[in-house]
Amino acid sequence: MLADLRPWGHDTAPEMHAAGGMAAVGKRLATAGLLHPEARTVTGRSLGDEIARAPEPEGQTVIRTVDDTLKNEGGLVILRGNLAPGGAVTKISGQTKRLHRGPARVFEREEDAFAAIKDGRIVPNDVMVLRNEGPLDGLGMREMRLVTGAFQGSGLGEHVALMTDGRFSGATRGFVIGHVVPEAFEGGPIAALRDADEVTIDVDGCRLDVALSDEEIAPRLAERPAPRPAYMRGVLAKYARLVADASRGAVTDWAGREES
Repeated sequence: MLADLRPWGHDTAPEMHAAGGMAAVGKRLATAGLLHPEARTVTGRSLGDEIARAPEPEGQTVIRTVDDTLKNEGGLVILRGNLAPGGAVTKISGQTKRLHRGPARVFEREEDAFAAIKDGRIVPNDVMVLRNEGPLDGLGMREMRLVTGAFQGSGLGEHVALMTDGRFSGATRGFVIGHVVPEAFEGGPIAALRDADEVTIDVDGCRLDVALSDEEIAPRLAERPAPRPAYMRGVLAKYARLVADASRGAVTDWAGREES
């Protein structure tokens, strides 16, 4: 981590720009051997040439060097486990918690989860599960802004966790896991979760698991009614037919789903 930027850090984006911006970051990455400097840019010059030409004010303190980093890890951790065999993303910047274990509280849409917080039905140690918010069923992955804001405002931010097959923003605070793959609509394990199932989120172990065996998860998924697409015709139906999962960027130029 080379810079401490807002919303949870100290410096602003304009201050980073004044300190040399992404070109200065590029210099650090080149020093660490993490760039391909021969890659061509839109100017016709190489990335390495553009980085070398970019000015950097002497004595600037916003962008650190690779020998003087703020942290030796970034702000995101990829989790895998029997709840996210295709992966999930948690943001560790802005919070210090590394492990959470608690009972699932399952919601089929964000509005229901928001109402549960508002009504005082969520208590410390709960793991809120928001499903059906991924690219297929959420049709675009709306930001889970209502819920993440609500549990911070209610004082539960340090005491509960949230996992979703939808997404959250970079300004989110708390122990939040998003982009769970496969999503519930596709029959991912998140669709098998029931209230009170014990969920473990282990950042150091990069794990997201429920205390159920594969033999217990499989019949739950088999018993689940087949989900019905929100749209059968029109542009949103075409979107759902072509969209890739979150781990592939939820892009619509991927033919794998249509072929399958």
